[in-house]
Amino acid sequence: MQIYLDACCVNRPFDDQTQDRIRLESEAVLLILSRVQQGMWRWIGSDVLGFELEQIPDPERKRRVKTLRRLIDRSVLHERDELERALQLEALGFGAVDALHIACAENTKADVLLTTDDGLLRLAARLSRQLRVRVANPVTWLSEVR
Repeated sequence: MQIYLDACCVNRPFDDQTQDRIRLESEAVLLILSRVQQGMWRWIGSDVLGFELEQIPDPERKRRVKTLRRLIDRSVLHERDELERALQLEALGFGAVDALHIACAENTKADVLLTTDDGLLRLAARLSRQLRVRVANPVTWLSEVR
């Protein structure tokens, strides 16, 4: 199983855990990462993800995220194909960074792109037939694959 986590997912375990939803999503992300660490699943990353994570202003959070990033099995550079696909996705309504994440996940043949971003989830659900990768919330997806 190849999984692409966006920056929202990677950051989720370091968000304020007082809200039930955030705590559940954090636990799901950590469980997914434990499966990656055990070699059961592969985490696909990209230079787009790396760029986003480098923008984290809090030094402690950035350090913790870098620790998680060591679990990335394979990281891809976005090139011409991904840029062209991202432009198509932007024309459908996706934001530039989200479009690049989707394009990278599609081109690496990821089984799923996981995000906690509600806007991205809604748009991806509405346009799912035009995507070549499933976009899902980690809690929902994990409950389906278990």
